[in-house]
Amino acid sequence: MRISGCWQILLIMNFSDDRINYLDHAATTPMRTEVFEKMVPYFTQKFGNPSSLYSLAGEARYGVDEAREQVAFVLNSRENEIVFTGSGSESNNTAIKGLAAGREVHGGHIITTAIEHHALIHPVEQLEKLGYEATYVGVDNTGRVDPEEFASAVRPDTFLASVMLVNNEIGTIQAVREIAGLTREYAMSCNADVLIHTDAVQAAGKISLDVDELDVDMMSLSGHKIYGPKGVGVLFVRRGIVLEPLISGGGQERQRRSGTENVASIVGLGEALVLSESERLSNRSKMQRMSDRLVNGIVEKIPDAVIDDKRLYHVPEIINVAFRGVEGESILLGLDFKGIAASSGSACSSASLEPSHVLLALGQEPELAVGSVRFSLGRDTTDEDITDVLEALPAVVKQLRMFPSSKD
Repeated sequence: MRISGCWQILLIMNFSDDRINYLDHAATTPMRTEVFEKMVPYFTQKFGNPSSLYSLAGEARYGVDEAREQVAFVLNSRENEIVFTGSGSESNNTAIKGLAAGREVHGGHIITTAIEHHALIHPVEQLEKLGYEATYVGVDNTGRVDPEEFASAVRPDTFLASVMLVNNEIGTIQAVREIAGLTREYAMSCNADVLIHTDAVQAAGKISLDVDELDVDMMSLSGHKIYGPKGVGVLFVRRGIVLEPLISGGGQERQRRSGTENVASIVGLGEALVLSESERLSNRSKMQRMSDRLVNGIVEKIPDAVIDDKRLYHVPEIINVAFRGVEGESILLGLDFKGIAASSGSACSSASLEPSHVLLALGQEPELAVGSVRFSLGRDTTDEDITDVLEALPAVVKQLRMFPSSKD
């Protein structure tokens, strides 16, 4: 009998104790106690509308202003260049659609990469339906884009170039500064006015976000990836850039994003970003050591595991590995039964599993890409957590390989 998809895992019913080994920090993170405690007064005592004039509103306004100062400090930007949004996705959409809508001439050309988050690819695709054109630059088998190839895609009508700083699925770090510099050179040569945007949602707390060092004009961030609240994001917009707001109304955020501010979440994001940045360098050695141990253990213990064990241009926190002959969702459910939370690039609820566009762009065949699993480490990950994975994962994969898929 052939057993397919997620249902294979029902044959591996080895339930764990109540301890959850959470290795999906690239999806979301638990809120830090310090962040939560700073947010609480803005739900209760300091609940005023920041746009009002009385003292209660002033307390709320102070919280938003302080958070703006904190974000600007980490990004090395001006405070008036920080726009609070509802998410990293909204920040990406505002950067892309807002810039396009603010142009005097309808239409134009956008450059991005083939491995961007869907929160960037889909807005670009929407603009393509309206008559804009886009170039999706490919990557090598490690997920790196060639800066020269990227920049050479500039045309006289190119107005935006966007490249993700750290990829959310494979952890690849792009050479954003080099890409930006070459793109500006090509733009000057053909008299194009090109702005540089980076989706830095996965980079926060891992590498520097200095917007001058990166040479970017816009940057997107999200609160819940850095142990802050969900439902709040940031868009850095360098002074002088005109964006048409996605949300019109009362003119908050200097006319760039209307709607009464989500004060408590904004306060939480500011605190979370400062804390993540303050610990960034001191966490490097711990993250690298545990990441190396997990990668080396998987390579040693599991035959036909496909993983970039050199990982020269990757953050250590994000590890993607593919297993031949099994589906990633089945592995995830098997790990979940053992108290381990990870993620995959395809959806278990789909009628047919679709491989990740990121892995396909790396050159992985679809049959292998659907067997991918992402482990993403966080500040509370321990050596015990890594040991648990290295004990559980080989057994799950071995048992799943005993049952051939119905599609074979």
